[in-house]
Amino acid sequence: MSNSYKGLVWRLLRRNISAGQIAGYALATLVGLSIVLCAVRFYGDVSSAFNTDDGILSKDYMVISKRVSALNTVGRGGETFFTPAETEELSRQPWVRSVGAFTAANFNVYMSVDLGGRSMSTYMFLESIPDKFLDVSPSDWRFDPSRPEVPIIMSKEYLALYNFGFAASRGMPQLSETVMARVPLSITVSGNGRSMKIPGRIVGFSSRLNTLAVPQDFMEWANKEFAPPGKEEQPSRLIVEVSKPGDPAIDRFMRINGYDVAGDKADNSRANYFLTLVTAIVIAIGSVISILAFFILMLSIFLLLQKNRRKLHDLMLLGYSPRQAARPYNLLVLSVNVAVLVLSIVITECAAAWWNPRLADIGVPNGSPLPALLTGLCIMAVVTVANLLTIRRLVRRNF
Repeated sequence: MSNSYKGLVWRLLRRNISAGQIAGYALATLVGLSIVLCAVRFYGDVSSAFNTDDGILSKDYMVISKRVSALNTVGRGGETFFTPAETEELSRQPWVRSVGAFTAANFNVYMSVDLGGRSMSTYMFLESIPDKFLDVSPSDWRFDPSRPEVPIIMSKEYLALYNFGFAASRGMPQLSETVMARVPLSITVSGNGRSMKIPGRIVGFSSRLNTLAVPQDFMEWANKEFAPPGKEEQPSRLIVEVSKPGDPAIDRFMRINGYDVAGDKADNSRANYFLTLVTAIVIAIGSVISILAFFILMLSIFLLLQKNRRKLHDLMLLGYSPRQAARPYNLLVLSVNVAVLVLSIVITECAAAWWNPRLADIGVPNGSPLPALLTGLCIMAVVTVANLLTIRRLVRRNF
């Protein structure tokens, strides 16, 4: 029964199958699915630059401050610190994950260093932020008043300014990060009628923070000991972890409130948003092509069944069921869809093999191919199920 069924039904139905229509469906689906998979794979590869601190676009942290105008220079502008209400308003924004405040030193800081018999000394500033906002995690990031030594995280920009600005012009030795971490520092803190000399050392270098950061417990202790009584200033800078980088609402919020974003973080966020937007557009185009291909196949099968209505009626008289009559179409669709999926994956991997070396040249590591593969499997599973259900409905209508 099975062999005779295969031979008889296939001979009856295959004559009206249009190879051109099937090829058109396969080509359109291949183009649409390949566009979608390439977009997903490319976004996965490029987005790795946004998810690492050392990538071309670092993690989504922004340091914001209030804009300083000419009126502030003459003492007639508004306050440049953040009030608790303003900090709370910022933390309630939908694109904010968390907000941290910079705590400034309310005392005098005088720092000196001895480099091979040549000493340098100057007034400096110190700040602290909550540890979770740091991009380095030194093992000895703590302060003990009974055995005072101040660990400091220095901005990498400061070291570069010293090496290529100050040291180069003054004949001073240039220092690597390793050497700088071994240079002893002498910190004199004073205020409230007291003065104290404390040793310090560099324990890390930050790409995120443009400051000299000290542990929060040291800042709290020092402000308590050396700040004038009753002096408790509000933070003038905030660090914000952003959940939706590049969201236009971020730029709009900053502009309305007169806030400035340090460095090029705003540009980086817009680049991330632009990448997401372009990827979404490309995926939408590929999806539209795939949907059109689906309707092309359904139209072809509908026309084919209309041509084969008499043959389907004859099969019914011979005792065949609608499921048996639909089986050749189902096998044809399954074969075409599997071939399209395999070819789309091959095309995507070939495209990735072309762009990955070029991304590696600018420091972007390769992403995983798994998201693109899963996307292809899910799309073709949905398309195939829709194909089979539509074929079943059309066959039953014409049987």
